[in-house]
Amino acid sequence: MKINELIGNFVIWTSREEDAMLRRLESVSYLNSFNEHDQIIIEGLIRKSLVIKIGDKNPKVIANEF
Repeated sequence: MKINELIGNFVIWTSREEDAMLRRLESVSYLNSFNEHDQIIIEGLIRKSLVIKIGDKNPKVIANEF
């Protein structure tokens, strides 16, 4: 048996705040343009690989399409 057959449906859990943020990140935005609370939420989404961070100085973020 393959692992994909055992797993069936793989979903990464997100909170309501994270879902709302993912909807806001449909286009490229600068991380510094968000307030501190939103930046913390975005950093959590980056760790979950749901958001892509581009660059080191003044980074841009965009929702990862999967």
